[in-house]
Amino acid sequence: MKKLFIAVAIVALAFGSCREQKTETKEVIREVEVEVEPEAPEENEGILERTAKEVDKEVNEEIDKKIEDIGNDD
Repeated sequence: MKKLFIAVAIVALAFGSCREQKTETKEVIREVEVEVEPEAPEENEGILERTAKEVDKEVNEEIDKKIEDIGNDD
């Protein structure tokens, strides 16, 4: 009885573990179009460029005031 049980177990193990398992996989490739908004010019500039623009603006205002004072004969 033991021999029969062991034989059946070995046969079941052999057929059960060696059975080919089918796994079906599908590969799906999807192309997605993405719209990208252009960055504002200020975002591309560094801190030095933004600071330089502010300083230039202030200096230009002062120069304009001096020119107006010189041009005014009153």
